[in-house]
Amino acid sequence: MPKLAKSVAEVGNKLTRPIGDDKILMFNSEIANIPGIVRLTLGEPDFNVPEHVKQAAIKSIEDNQSHYTPQKGITGLRKAISNYLAKDYDVHYDPETEVIVTIGATEAIYTSLSTIMNHGDKILVPTPAFSIYMDDIELLGGVPVEIDTSKDNFKLTPAKLEEVLTKDPDAKAIIMNYPSNPTGIVYTEKELNALANVIRDKSLYVISDEIYSQLVYGEKHVSFAKILPEQTVLINGLSKSHAMTGYRIGYIAAPKEFVDQASKVHSFTVTCPSNPAQFAAQEALENGLDDPIEMRKTYEERRDYVVKEMNDLGYKTIKPDGAFYVFPAIPKKFGLTSEEFCRKLAKEGKVGVVPGDAFGEAGEGFFRVSYATSMDNIQEAMKRLKAFTAKLL
Repeated sequence: MPKLAKSVAEVGNKLTRPIGDDKILMFNSEIANIPGIVRLTLGEPDFNVPEHVKQAAIKSIEDNQSHYTPQKGITGLRKAISNYLAKDYDVHYDPETEVIVTIGATEAIYTSLSTIMNHGDKILVPTPAFSIYMDDIELLGGVPVEIDTSKDNFKLTPAKLEEVLTKDPDAKAIIMNYPSNPTGIVYTEKELNALANVIRDKSLYVISDEIYSQLVYGEKHVSFAKILPEQTVLINGLSKSHAMTGYRIGYIAAPKEFVDQASKVHSFTVTCPSNPAQFAAQEALENGLDDPIEMRKTYEERRDYVVKEMNDLGYKTIKPDGAFYVFPAIPKKFGLTSEEFCRKLAKEGKVGVVPGDAFGEAGEGFFRVSYATSMDNIQEAMKRLKAFTAKLL
């Protein structure tokens, strides 16, 4: 195996070196080889892709759809995205000029940040939040400004936002993610309007990651793009709604002026998504809008079970209104940090969960449980958590 030459060992992008590996994946890998462990770590649906969606991918291969597509994505898919957003969320985008099909929501986040950021720019991130936001900002030479929401039931308040913008008036954007990973919180239309009133007319983009929008258990999801379309970059995709994580199809919807610039970053980075995945996604949005319904019912049953079990065991838990996570607090009497608790639970209790500090400083003292797995696994994990907790008391 080759070893990197000393002459080039120190040559490279210095911004990448301080950034560690993805903390969620790193912890999941660390505990993966513990014999008999039940892992509630990853946010990946345990459902299969709907059959009609798979057949659309197969047909595209059989039809020799194997060449480069338009860089923004195939026309049929962009039209399907536009129609879906208009029908479900009452937000309206021209499929020709205001939609980009990306390699998952992950690329959509990176492309969006790359489009607006210059070195040293500050980006606001309400935390706890998906760690990739902070990592991408740092990788691009920016400064993530974490806004601790843990004292406000994990929701950003207008007062807190006003306070942060007074301190950092030159912030370039704020990243909103709801339903949230890791907390599962959902904002109401009234709450979104209150935040929009603070943001409106300021030189501040809203990058709204709504990848879990089809997994809302109470009131219907309201997109930030409906409230403040002229300043919002909407990010979504098919990974969670149709269990298509491996297909890697996400998208950006935004005003034309933003998309004109973002499409340059996108095309220079990835050229275009793959044909089979795009045709599958088009089928999902044209003929599979009811596909998430049964998944959502199953997730809701799992959520109710996990929340009750957690609260009964003394792990204070806010009942989430969306996504497929709960974010319980670690009892202070245990005297353990998030990492210490989760590592101990994995090794001694044979249950895998994610330490809360993987989601920013505001996540310390909590842990994330994913219920995107079978009820059998969840019930066994709760049984083991009960036994583990009894030993700590």
